[in-house]
Amino acid sequence: MNNKLTGAILLSVAILTGCRNTEAVQEDNAFTLKGDTVCLRDNGALAGKIAVAPVGIEPYSKEVVTAGTVQAIPTQFAYIAPPFFGRITKSYIRIGQKVEVDTPLFEINSPEFTEVQKNFFQAKSERKLAQKDLRRKEDLKRNGVASEREYEEALHAMHIAEKEYENAYSALLIYQVNPDEMVFGLPLVIRSPIKGDIISNNIVTGQYLNSDSDPVAVVADLSKVWVVAQVKEKDIRFIHEGDEMVIHVSAWPGKAINGTVYHVEEAVDEETRAIKVLSICDNREELLKLGMYATVYFLDKPADCVVISEKAILQGEDDSYVYVEIAPNTFSKRAVGVETTKEGKAIINQGLQPAERIITEGGYYFK
Repeated sequence: MNNKLTGAILLSVAILTGCRNTEAVQEDNAFTLKGDTVCLRDNGALAGKIAVAPVGIEPYSKEVVTAGTVQAIPTQFAYIAPPFFGRITKSYIRIGQKVEVDTPLFEINSPEFTEVQKNFFQAKSERKLAQKDLRRKEDLKRNGVASEREYEEALHAMHIAEKEYENAYSALLIYQVNPDEMVFGLPLVIRSPIKGDIISNNIVTGQYLNSDSDPVAVVADLSKVWVVAQVKEKDIRFIHEGDEMVIHVSAWPGKAINGTVYHVEEAVDEETRAIKVLSICDNREELLKLGMYATVYFLDKPADCVVISEKAILQGEDDSYVYVEIAPNTFSKRAVGVETTKEGKAIINQGLQPAERIITEGGYYFK
């Protein structure tokens, strides 16, 4: 009997010792930790130090950050070169000058342009003669003097003269010349095709130019510019045409410049494995200069996401985790995926569901 009593006592001691070893008790028995489950004791030392709140839902835009450069929009950028060979006789512009559509830039005296003028006045004269001859044949036919054939020949000649005149008229319009006000023999005035600023001016009075000469001036409308960014393949799914974006340049620290995604290219650069994204930015304040480097922040369209306090997240050896309430004063440790943290909040992409309650502050007491 003594041996049995001694064995029972030893077994009881072993059980009590085992229970004590499976419990982690601190702060005067404030909680009990069993595996990944924590039980808070009522009115314990941690009662006022642990905050519990439900998981929230807020709209969130995925942000992709990359580098880009400022470039001119091709439709708002014009290289000015002479259409004919000849000599520059006068310049009207200076670097930095603002111009409108049809603003005179320079004059060029060209034999080729003189030939174009000659063709126009000749076509105008022939049309007038053909119209006069047609009226005469109509009158003769009406009086029985001219035949139907003569009338049709005059009508056909008039149609040909009309076409020749229209072609010559249109040719002058191409060179921004008003045929109705043109004076034969005057130089060709080269005019700006767009509104903008003179950002390059190499015009030299007296200079002789060939028709294939390099541009002597550049006009650019920089009220809007392109920002060309290189986006990695893994991030391109977050970027769509029409999405908002923000850029920052070192020339204007702290200044955010807004824009909109204009086009996502279809091809991947085989060397950089990046995709070119074109965005349009407002530049009426002229803060952006061509060739500037920029840091580009792309914002995906907002979507509802799980949002919790950043203080709720605890860092383990291999992952991040939170404590989720599974019963009153009872919490279970759960791994979560953190998309990003911003302004004291964490965006969770896996591990939590809306309306679940978690420890938002004080979870570090259980580590």
